[in-house]
Amino acid sequence: MSTVLSVALLLAVAAASTLLGAGTAHAAGYRYWSFWEGNGKNWEYATQGPSLVRPDDGTVQGFRFAVSQDSKDAAQPRRAPDFGAICAGTPAEDGRKRVALVIDPGTAADAPDGGTPPALRTACAQVGPDASSAEALASVAKPLRYSSDAMLCAISGYPAAGCGDEVSGDGGKKSPAASSSAASDADSDAGEGDGGGGGGPSAGLLVGIGAVLLLGIAAVFQARRRR
Repeated sequence: MSTVLSVALLLAVAAASTLLGAGTAHAAGYRYWSFWEGNGKNWEYATQGPSLVRPDDGTVQGFRFAVSQDSKDAAQPRRAPDFGAICAGTPAEDGRKRVALVIDPGTAADAPDGGTPPALRTACAQVGPDASSAEALASVAKPLRYSSDAMLCAISGYPAAGCGDEVSGDGGKKSPAASSSAASDADSDAGEGDGGGGGGPSAGLLVGIGAVLLLGIAAVFQARRRR
């Protein structure tokens, strides 16, 4: 292969790598409390917010504080959804329902400003038959803090400030405002706010990469014609 061909191919590969890096280097996440429902064995990301869900007796629900881009990569609670284990010491009562809760404040890597999160804990909320998940949580984990658009910001006072803060790809805080993406993930449905933004390259980026590769191929043919 001639020197011209080698240089053309190297330039094409380098340009494509640069474009790919530009599409992923600045991926952002959001620091927030995600809401989960136990299916007996595993956790499933809730499709509604805790203020809208009316759990049945014997339900297990989880709350996890972490940094994630959307519902697809959200961190699950680090305790199994085991109703029997969590509510073993809470006997059933007529006219009341029991809801097992796993409250996981996450790890130090997810804590704002390098703080130390409180320990993971479980609780068995015993509430009225029509109580929502938010009411069950409030019965065992006050104080709760909500944003003006009803996003759950803090459980038992953690974190002390912030709500759905945007975090840059390197872990740095970018914006203190509660984002619509984090709000819809935490308190609406799992599909909203994703926007296909799982960190992959956009359509425009792929088109750009294709154009660069075509230029490289064209350079190869041009070089061959000159030989």
